[in-house]
Amino acid sequence: MNTSHIKKYAPQARNDFIAAMRKQAAKYGITADSILPAEQKGDLLLIGDQVFPLSVMKPREKLIKRIQTSSFEQTIDYIAYSWFNRLCAIRYMECKGLLDHGRRVLSSADGSAGLPQILEECLDIDLPGLDASRVAELKLDGNKDEELYRELLLAQCHALNQVMPLLFEQVSDESELLLPDNLTKTDSLIRDLVSSIPEEDWSDVQIIGWLYQFYISEKKDQVIGKVVKSEDIPAATQLFTPNWIVKYLVQNSVGRLWLMAQPDSTLASEWEYYIQPAEQTDEVNAQLKQLIDVRISEDGDTLNPESITVLDPACGSGHILVEAYDCLKAIYLERGYRSRDIPRLILENNLYGIDIDTRAAQLASFALLMKAREDDRRLFSNPPKLNIIALQDSQPERLDAFSQDLVSTGIAQTDLKELLDLFEHASTFGSLIQIPQAFSRKLPDLETKLNTASESGDIFVQQSAQELLPLVQQAKLLAKQYDAVIANPPYMGGKGMNPALKDFAKKKFPDSKSDLFAMFIERGFEWCKDSGFNSMVTMQSWMFLSSYEAMREKLLKDRTIQTMAHLGARAFPEISGEVVQATAFVMQGKHLNGFKPVFFRLVDTEQNQKENELKAGLNRFDSTIQDDFKKIPGSPIAYWLTETDRKVFTESVELKDISSIKQGLATCNNNLFLRAWQEVSILKVGFGNTDLEQAYCSAKKWFPYNKGGGFRKWYGNNEFLVNWEDNGLAIHDYSNLPLDYSGAPVRAKNFYFREGITYGLISSYGFSARRVYGGFIFDVGGSMIFPRLDITKLQAFLCSKLVERFLQVLNPTLNYQVGDIQKLPILEKAFESVNSNFQKPIDIAKIDWDSYETSWDFTQNPIIRTGQPNLEQAFNTWQQQNADAVAEMKRLEEENNKLFIDAYGLQDELTPDVPDEQITLTRADREKDSQRLVSYALGCMMGRYSLDEPGLIYAHAGNQDFDASRYQTFPADADGIIPLTEMHWFEDDATHRIQEFLTAVWGKDTLDANMQWLAESLDKKASETAEDTIRRYLASKFYKDHMQTYKKRPIYWLFSSGKQGAFQALVYLHRYNESTLARMRTEYVMPLISKMAAYANSLETAKESSDSAAEIKRIEKKLQDLHKQQAELSSFEEKLRHYADQRITLDLDDGVKVNYGKFGDLLAEVKAITGGSGE
Repeated sequence: MNTSHIKKYAPQARNDFIAAMRKQAAKYGITADSILPAEQKGDLLLIGDQVFPLSVMKPREKLIKRIQTSSFEQTIDYIAYSWFNRLCAIRYMECKGLLDHGRRVLSSADGSAGLPQILEECLDIDLPGLDASRVAELKLDGNKDEELYRELLLAQCHALNQVMPLLFEQVSDESELLLPDNLTKTDSLIRDLVSSIPEEDWSDVQIIGWLYQFYISEKKDQVIGKVVKSEDIPAATQLFTPNWIVKYLVQNSVGRLWLMAQPDSTLASEWEYYIQPAEQTDEVNAQLKQLIDVRISEDGDTLNPESITVLDPACGSGHILVEAYDCLKAIYLERGYRSRDIPRLILENNLYGIDIDTRAAQLASFALLMKAREDDRRLFSNPPKLNIIALQDSQPERLDAFSQDLVSTGIAQTDLKELLDLFEHASTFGSLIQIPQAFSRKLPDLETKLNTASESGDIFVQQSAQELLPLVQQAKLLAKQYDAVIANPPYMGGKGMNPALKDFAKKKFPDSKSDLFAMFIERGFEWCKDSGFNSMVTMQSWMFLSSYEAMREKLLKDRTIQTMAHLGARAFPEISGEVVQATAFVMQGKHLNGFKPVFFRLVDTEQNQKENELKAGLNRFDSTIQDDFKKIPGSPIAYWLTETDRKVFTESVELKDISSIKQGLATCNNNLFLRAWQEVSILKVGFGNTDLEQAYCSAKKWFPYNKGGGFRKWYGNNEFLVNWEDNGLAIHDYSNLPLDYSGAPVRAKNFYFREGITYGLISSYGFSARRVYGGFIFDVGGSMIFPRLDITKLQAFLCSKLVERFLQVLNPTLNYQVGDIQKLPILEKAFESVNSNFQKPIDIAKIDWDSYETSWDFTQNPIIRTGQPNLEQAFNTWQQQNADAVAEMKRLEEENNKLFIDAYGLQDELTPDVPDEQITLTRADREKDSQRLVSYALGCMMGRYSLDEPGLIYAHAGNQDFDASRYQTFPADADGIIPLTEMHWFEDDATHRIQEFLTAVWGKDTLDANMQWLAESLDKKASETAEDTIRRYLASKFYKDHMQTYKKRPIYWLFSSGKQGAFQALVYLHRYNESTLARMRTEYVMPLISKMAAYANSLETAKESSDSAAEIKRIEKKLQDLHKQQAELSSFEEKLRHYADQRITLDLDDGVKVNYGKFGDLLAEVKAITGGSGE
């Protein structure tokens, strides 16, 4: 259905309803901060300076008691939602014509948001408890419409209380007290509800579930990703299931049971999502027959529809139960029941729902009653008893009181204690609570005794019995076994669980404790009869992840997958992206030897096509015997594998058998111990160490650190350093660990600095392996493989298409865990047969990585390296070299793929082709390469690089030991300060020096052409000269590009006077010292103040001598802008003097983030770099 109107309305409605309830509570002297005392005066109640009728007192006291028991916020939230529920329920009923009196309660007779029909025709309305004479009196008054409508609405709620007591609570309760005033006004909650959602959207009871999901969506956003409090678990975990998925789950569980028992049934043709089972062997068919025969024998000679039981243990708004109703209705009709008898039979005998959220249970009850009411209009005259419950917490601390009250009933105190202990955390643990068999056998007797006690003459006995009976009822539902357990269980990983839930998970569900949904899968089988079905839609992670391996092996051994729709990402309309990957499955309660399930692979299909492909039977896999999954390491549910694939796994050794695969260091504080390599003095960096001892003896502080990074094959992503001075003393101290400790968080120390292969932990593009030539420490995100065979050949295998295919089996998620990587199949004979120049792609990737200044092995800009006579020819040559490298890499990768595909015998499964986007070399790009050339030129100006020597020349600290003699061809700037101004104020500004740089590289004769080509590459405007364009780029765009290149850890810092751009200068981080700011002020800012004043005087003179009005106007505009710049520069000079006087020093070990924040707002982009606004 179209949910756009609901999605827009419901979240705002939540805020509006809560605000209205707050306002109403405040009217009665109740706010979040205080509760005013109330005083009775005769038949009046005084609250503050307000007077109310005495009838307000009891509901107000109930409201106060509720607030004191929970909290103001929780109470208001609950009552607001209760009224939202009620009004939505009434709106649905009036749109469907399901109200007995036939009038509309919220809208006018024509369906518009005008005066409600029930108010217009109130004299003809007969509702229980409605005083006809008072109605007539209020109507005739003519000015009492608000009061009259309130009474009519409450009377309607009271009437519906007889049918739906959970949703429409008893008269005079606290929720009625908070029903807002002015309900007929144009801006009322009711008018908004009627006008916001078109009437056609109310045609299906599904709307109730969608309203619920969107109503709680804002609350869900607030709590998701945090440790979730018990009261917030519903908001954090509820998600409305798409209708076609629900039909698939229901028709292949409830429907499948019926078709097993009734092979001649024709209903399969009516159930569009029913999946015909795969063809099975005679042995399997015999097992299936025995299974259903046992179930039929429970009923006699044939399966009785009235005995089929369906449980949704996390029923939410009842969507699954509503679909189960339809499926059961078809079964009853086929069996020949009278149509009017069916609704009551289904509600009372077949359907069971449990939730931890009372509001959800209300909606589920309502949805089922509405479904049944459409089929039996007499249903409300004798309301059916539904089996829908919201789990209630018990109060174990009241054991002695209960025991004392019930001493005469013969109920053992030990039984009461067990009952109370079971449900102490019912609203947190929910349906996962397990009822011990021994206790479940006592429940009938316990219920009988409590029922008798509830009718006792002793008020205390009655009250205790009535409080305990709901606990017995929920215990019975949790202990019962069902024919079908169908659910979209809650999703919540360990990080979101509160301590009580986390402890419960560890104790009760050790194999599935990682997520609530997995615990529900396990719990589902405890409810399920051997012939019954556990039918759920969950995250797919249980199918593959090593953390669920024990659970998976148990399921494959003890249960049978009947069918599965592997949905992948984007199965739910409200969840985009790749993170939530789902699967829908139906499993039978008992294991069947040799059974072939039916799978549908819908993971590569867009959301709107998944349903169509399932119905069309596309991507169906039904030839795999379930028992064969156990042949693959970790027993993943890899149903799409061919026989050849399985053979690879059964005949191979695992990667861990020929390698050590290690997670590395976790610093526990990356801000403290990690730096981008360009942030610190290069003199403190220890490159090329081969072991811990050599690193220690080097006396260096910073060492290369492998963090994984993005998708890049063969070589690269070498960007970080870690503080491992004195064998990581500071890191050990931070975690209170002795230096000789080896284990989490300082894992695998003996492997630090060794040569190996690394890969990224997380990637949405796929797995990519990179060579590490030693000298690195590594972390969890950049785990490493240390082979005991030819390392280059193994890397070639890891960069082949085979690995991506195998990982899709072992763990088709975005995370590549060590546990999955170590299971990769290594066919040793295949490895022996494969020979090629596997080093070449590594070399190409290294040349590519080192061609950019973000590599610490960068030597020279690749355009200059070509040695061509001018810039255009140099770029064209570089572009061709780059294209040749990409083409050669593509050829090598496809050759590599073919070698391993052939060696593994997978020619029929895989092609060696590699898409261009999978070649992870940087592509030549005129604009980007021109920006890089400008950056390199600035590096030469700063002295970071030199045209006379390759590589990094100066990246020390504080300008110490700077040697100007190493920059003969193109002299480095004397102070490491380069002005970037929109006007040519300084001879050594960046634009002027770019011209000098181009001259030094390609000569004076080509300067104009080179300037023109460079300007055109930097988006030259028609009205600009080449110099204008380059000046504009440097002043307005270069720093953004620099920030992007160095990932917000810039090495050239932009000092800026502000928005007017009066003064800007780059300072090289490594050459900054305590006198830099003073030099900037005296050499640049003070002279610029004088130059601007002189320029202003010349403009004034030109203005006075001009006869042209247009010219005068142009000069005035220039003067206006100049005066703004002068004011800005004056302010900047004052601040600069203040900071210069402080003679600020930098400790580069602290990193850019800390050091950049020391200069207040003298620097540009402070917030982006430091996360704050400066000092």
